Amino acid sequence: MKAVSSKISYGLSTKSLIKCVDNSGAKTLEIIAVRGYKGKRRTKPKAGVASMVFCRVYSGTEKVRHQIFRAVVVRQKKEFRRPDGMRVQFEDNAAVIIDEKNDPKGSQIKGPIAKEVVERFPTVGKIATIVV
Repeated sequence: MKAVSSKISYGLSTKSLIKCVDNSGAKTLEIIAVRGYKGKRRTKPKAGVASMVFCRVYSGTEKVRHQIFRAVVVRQKKEFRRPDGMRVQFEDNAAVIIDEKNDPKGSQIKGPIAKEVVERFPTVGKIATIVV
């Protein structure tokens, strides 16, 4: 994974419920772990835009329900700052399910995604409709 150019303020923690915005069959995801999170002892791992998380499918089709997948956070409500001084925030928390090679499981993404996600995961950016 490549480093992100922006200073991401983490707006999601474990047990957070987020929307799945691809067409993989999942509707709601529950964050169970954050990959690569380094924190103090006994602190909850936090995630932000362009973070890779491990999620449990909370609701969706029968085929994917209660399974554990990797996902990338593409939107968050908590605002974060870009190097040019602009602050960005979205109206919901959303993620896209990916596989072991960091390729998206679905074939399309609904709604906008942050450009920091495209920097770190270019294959997710290829199927996105809007990049903000």
